Amino acid sequence: MSGTPVRHAAPAAGRPEVTAFFDRRSFSVQYVVADPQTGACAVVDPVLDFDEKSGATATWSADAILDFIHRAGLRLDWILDTHPHADHFSAAGYLGRRTGAPTAMGEHVVKVQRLWKELYNLPDSFRTDGSQWNRLFADGERFRIGALDAQVMFSPGHTMASITYVVGDAAFVHDTLFMPDGGTARADFPGGDAGMLWRSIQRILSLPAETRLFTGHDYQPGGRAVAWESTVAQQKAENEHVRGQDEASFVKLRKERDRTLPMPRLILPSLQVNIAGGRLPEPEDDGRRYLKIPLDAFGDVPWD
Repeated sequence: MSGTPVRHAAPAAGRPEVTAFFDRRSFSVQYVVADPQTGACAVVDPVLDFDEKSGATATWSADAILDFIHRAGLRLDWILDTHPHADHFSAAGYLGRRTGAPTAMGEHVVKVQRLWKELYNLPDSFRTDGSQWNRLFADGERFRIGALDAQVMFSPGHTMASITYVVGDAAFVHDTLFMPDGGTARADFPGGDAGMLWRSIQRILSLPAETRLFTGHDYQPGGRAVAWESTVAQQKAENEHVRGQDEASFVKLRKERDRTLPMPRLILPSLQVNIAGGRLPEPEDDGRRYLKIPLDAFGDVPWD
């Protein structure tokens, strides 16, 4: 269940107020990004709760976000996913049904859909055109959250579909960059690419030095307190996956590390939900929903 939200006040005009909700089950950070001038807001990367041991699902995390939005008197304009997540279910579908707010994803999600449709052997009726979202964003596309200007930055490498949302002076960088002591995202999932990840990181770090960067996960290295906000300047100075590296050395570092990592425990349950816009599989004739788990899909990979 999500912990207590922490609000980052941003009184200056054009700067969003960012409230983070940390999900301890998946180490994920969900965000409410609000325009203090108009009260409009967006939700970024919401989590649908899932217990893989029992198969139970719940909406505690998403409902906590809705409760916060209601208590703060905000108006939900957008439900934004940065990529199809491999470690938690997306609550975008649930929030869209509850609120009527449009859901959005980067346009390259169709490539991820095609790849995983084949891996899961999904039926022909499963659409790979991105129509599970209300809006598919292209690189460089702009939209508004109230009076705030928001821009989409294509950031592939961790996945083929990853995007960064730049809202005022804040950038939501998903799994591309962690906190400086956590390094960078892995690039060994199907469709991932370490060289593309390096180039995406360089593009993010070309933003102004004071740009606030909000990461999608924090694994609390060394047991430190959870954290999710850094700056471009801080990442350049402190992140050892970035500082002093070039593309070749980064790719070597990233590939060597990725070879030691087991797959996330929820990658196979979550991707079939997340390529469907956060929608659970349709009930079968007994009224139950079922997830498919393809066996031996990744070949020889490290185990826990």
